Amino acid sequence: MKEQTQTEQLQTQKESIQKKGGHTHRQMHAQGCETEVECCDTTEIHEDLLEMVTRQMPAEEELYDLAELFKVFGDSTRIRILFVLFEAEVCVCDLAEALHMTQSAISHQLKILKNSKLVKSRREGKSVFYSLADAHVRTMIAQGREHIEE
Repeated sequence: MKEQTQTEQLQTQKESIQKKGGHTHRQMHAQGCETEVECCDTTEIHEDLLEMVTRQMPAEEELYDLAELFKVFGDSTRIRILFVLFEAEVCVCDLAEALHMTQSAISHQLKILKNSKLVKSRREGKSVFYSLADAHVRTMIAQGREHIEE
């Protein structure tokens, strides 16, 4: 069997997509749709839907704050710290030992978590203990886990 060149493979894929009534990436790009998802065949604005969406859209500052919060969950070390804190209130020394990291590295991540209001701290003598700020943190992680397991 003859091995197809990359150009021939793309042409075959394009023909397959077109047979199914879809558009290829290049065709979509020409229509202003720049991803490999399906796009509308025509441009038709649905004013009633746009009006509803516009009314419900949070303020730009709130959207920014929400995006910043989700960025905090984008680091596996911070997620590991949160999982430790699900089980118990612990000091930096305990976290460093449990996660096989330096106290400095743990402290850096805890600062980010604390600034995002995901963890809180309390001092007891020479130790500082950290815990989850509230039940929302556990809920957000639980829902994230449910989502990836679907």
